[in-house]
Amino acid sequence: MSFRFDNTYARELPGFAVRWQPTAVPAPRLLFLNRDLAEELGLDAQALDSVEGAAIFGGNRVPEGADPVAQAYAGHQFGGFSPQLGDGRALLLGEVIDRQGRRRDVALKGSGRTPFSRSGDGKAAVGPMLREVLVGEAMHALGIPTTRALAVVATGEPVYRDRPLPGAVLTRVAASHVRVGTFEYFAARNDVERLRLLADYTIARHDADLAGAPERALGLLRRVAQRQAALVAQWMGVGFIHGVMNTDNMTLSGETIDYGPCAFLEAYDPQAVFSSIDHGGRYAFGNQPLIARWNLARLAEALLPVIAEDETEAAIARAVAQATEVIDAFPQLYAAALLQCHRAKLGLGPAGPADDAADTALAEDWLALLHRQGVDFTLAWRRLADAAAGDEGRLRTLFGDTGELEAWLSRWRARCAQEDQGEADAQARAARMRRINPWVIPRNHRVEEALAAASDHDDLGPFQQLLAALRQPYEEAPEQARYAEPAPEEVTSSYRTFCGT
Repeated sequence: MSFRFDNTYARELPGFAVRWQPTAVPAPRLLFLNRDLAEELGLDAQALDSVEGAAIFGGNRVPEGADPVAQAYAGHQFGGFSPQLGDGRALLLGEVIDRQGRRRDVALKGSGRTPFSRSGDGKAAVGPMLREVLVGEAMHALGIPTTRALAVVATGEPVYRDRPLPGAVLTRVAASHVRVGTFEYFAARNDVERLRLLADYTIARHDADLAGAPERALGLLRRVAQRQAALVAQWMGVGFIHGVMNTDNMTLSGETIDYGPCAFLEAYDPQAVFSSIDHGGRYAFGNQPLIARWNLARLAEALLPVIAEDETEAAIARAVAQATEVIDAFPQLYAAALLQCHRAKLGLGPAGPADDAADTALAEDWLALLHRQGVDFTLAWRRLADAAAGDEGRLRTLFGDTGELEAWLSRWRARCAQEDQGEADAQARAARMRRINPWVIPRNHRVEEALAAASDHDDLGPFQQLLAALRQPYEEAPEQARYAEPAPEEVTSSYRTFCGT
């Protein structure tokens, strides 16, 4: 059961966190263990699936070699700056080197109060923690960079929100928990020395080829921009709405983190918002690329003293110009990443620069068509793969006005014909499309159904069945058909998600 910890964050970054111990819980009981992830980390999954494993994941027993810390960070939340947030209900147990030689954080969430808890109780409930499992594992199966749940333990005690709920602790694995807000924390305190230390630490961990380079902080900013452009394009490709893109929820590793008020589109709508706390629609589906750039600008501001060669006005001005260039280049990075995503979903191969505008228009017009007719986002893409194979019937049933659809299909067919040499190519295209356009996503009503059964009735059956379907998102199996069905419109129109705190 050895974790083989090597805790560089706690060891090499003094003043970045507070050493702390998780709060013991009365009756830890394992609800979920991610056996595949455990094996990936070099852990003994069989040994962890035990009373002793529940004690570790519940926080009652700190494993040998762990050095638990509550990390400090700040953050812009819905546009307003909070100079001190930090891990109010989480602890970084430490880091392990996985079987592929990658350094991975292992952290508890819901493990009790810390010095950063403010008025919170530091606890978590079963429902939101199991949501992290479902959505995180779905994102992983979809090939989208994400933190992942290693375990969820029921604590045997209630947590009090709008009503008493069964308590739980999540164990989360991440490439790191370094956030934009981590840099903002030290920038707000004008602590340039620690900003430099943090930049060098992050580079060593995520961009080792930049270590020692003369403009490595600027290089780090560029890499983060590239990773975020690719990540958000992937979100947009599957209809994922993060729901709370605050700067403390944007990692420099480029992983999706914090599955609080997240949701997935049903009928395509760029203005879709499901989060109960996003009253102004700041984090609406279509705003996500804009917010990613906004967050990146906050990182650039925090990094300016490190990007600058010295503290002279000329050096600062040059740093501002360099950082601004990165921020201004983000829309092009994102557009390229989104076009790559859309080409794959449309079954198109990479085209030359002269075709970019035409392919972008083809994808945008498809989305506009889905929006006008209120078509289910996921099924539209999936049935387009059927159309590539010659079966357009199931696609047509999704549209009220098939005349509009036919006009667009004629353009798509013509574009496909530029690449096809015959029927075999069309079938190969359809097969490629079915490998990238999922049949099953975490439909919001199915997620809520599974969480309610687990939380209200201690019934993990619906959770386990949904999880199994989400881990095979491209397989169109008849027994999983209920998970591919859109929610009734009356359910979707009133659906709201909550942050789970």
